[in-house]
Amino acid sequence: MAFAHIGIYVTNMAPMTDFYTRVLGFCVTDRARIRGRDLVFLSRNPQEHHQIVLVPGRDGAAVSTINQISFRVVSLAELRRVHGLLREEEVKGLDPTNHGGAWSVYFLDPEGNRIELFAQTPWYAPPVSVPLDLSLSDDAIRALTEAMVKATPGHMPRADWHTQMRRRMLEEGTLEQRAVAPW
Repeated sequence: MAFAHIGIYVTNMAPMTDFYTRVLGFCVTDRARIRGRDLVFLSRNPQEHHQIVLVPGRDGAAVSTINQISFRVVSLAELRRVHGLLREEEVKGLDPTNHGGAWSVYFLDPEGNRIELFAQTPWYAPPVSVPLDLSLSDDAIRALTEAMVKATPGHMPRADWHTQMRRRMLEEGTLEQRAVAPW
């Protein structure tokens, strides 16, 4: 089993589609009328028909029940770039955060769903949450993060953590071993 996509009920399709495509760089891969509703399918991966499906039907007075939807970006530089776009868009809830194992930027989409963009660091550390000052240089952010991680009991290089997690998941039976699908 692997996570594939998420569906979000929306109040107003046009601004949500605009935000996810123009600001976050998703591609509209499809549109369909299903069970009387006009859905929009979005992806940033050419191997995934959709990673997000926007579905009309959310009550405009309803508060989002989503704690967060998280997207990995490729680097601290990309996180900075998108952070700049988000500032220009004047999104609500903009909150750069350093977790030790990841640098994150949290914000709200046009309908108040909390989004996280994150770049992984080279380290694993039990999660922490401190402000991330993106006005600092990359070298300064890395040095501060490394010092914070090394001061946290249980830290290790990310590759070591991956090895430990793979072994544990195999032992627990939570990681499936199977052949790759032929298509």
